[in-house]
Amino acid sequence: MIELVVAEAGGRLDAFLAAHLPEVSRAQAARWIDEGAVLVNGKAVKVSYKTQVGDTIAVTPPPVKPTELVPEAIPLTIVYEDDDLLVVNKAKGMVVHPAPGARTGTLVHALLAHCKGKLSGIGGEERPGIVHRLDKDTSGLLVVAKNDVAHRKLQEQIQDRSAKRTYVALVWGSPHFDDAVIEAPIDRHPGDRHKMAISEPGEGRDAATEVHVLERLGPMTLIQCRLRTGRTHQIRVHCQFAGYPVVGDSVYGGLRKLDIETKGQALHACKLEFTHPRTGEELSFEAPLPGYMRGILAAYRRNHPS
Repeated sequence: MIELVVAEAGGRLDAFLAAHLPEVSRAQAARWIDEGAVLVNGKAVKVSYKTQVGDTIAVTPPPVKPTELVPEAIPLTIVYEDDDLLVVNKAKGMVVHPAPGARTGTLVHALLAHCKGKLSGIGGEERPGIVHRLDKDTSGLLVVAKNDVAHRKLQEQIQDRSAKRTYVALVWGSPHFDDAVIEAPIDRHPGDRHKMAISEPGEGRDAATEVHVLERLGPMTLIQCRLRTGRTHQIRVHCQFAGYPVVGDSVYGGLRKLDIETKGQALHACKLEFTHPRTGEELSFEAPLPGYMRGILAAYRRNHPS
């Protein structure tokens, strides 16, 4: 069971759950409420219930139906593994979980084969074990839960920001700062539901990204980004908003001619820090830059020596 206490009133219950349980969609939350799997102060309520300060919300996710996904023996780069979790260095181009247009060949299919089905069920039939995700063309580290206890505790760390996620990116231009915090709310793009966009103050979801310049290379810059929040496409949207789109990002203004093909945004999850959900040990993992990013850097360092 998951227990949450409402600190700010006014929102619908299904929206509250979707906002506080990162891997639960609003539609899924609504189904759970209708099925009686969500109690407010010990009582069943309607989906439209408006939360009040101090409400105690108890969520008992329904048993997960056995997955119909077929395990696929896809090679994985596993950085760490034990009985509770594993940390994977996801390859660029790999989709994390099944979705329209990507029904096979995903990280989930590979995990089902590697773990022989021993993954947490909180993410549902199509997202077993998935605590957080990376975009298809973003490479790097993510943690996967093998059981529900580990999943919930890892999810809490993502939610309360005690888990630290650090990225490196190549962006176009030379930022006017060495260090900055980009703060701008993010919501779905009003004209394209597959994209995100900066929203008006008071709308969307608060988002903050710490940015540090690592190296300036003529037309582009290597930066480090640390997430204070974890919104969809956050780094890519914030970099575009700041005027420095991620190199190779065709969705958010970063597609320009390069001597080396990026095949998507030059963005890599290079470091992941969290507390082990069972032992309490502080864990830290790093993944080196992928080959294509090293190739771009080498080429531009030759042309723009420091």
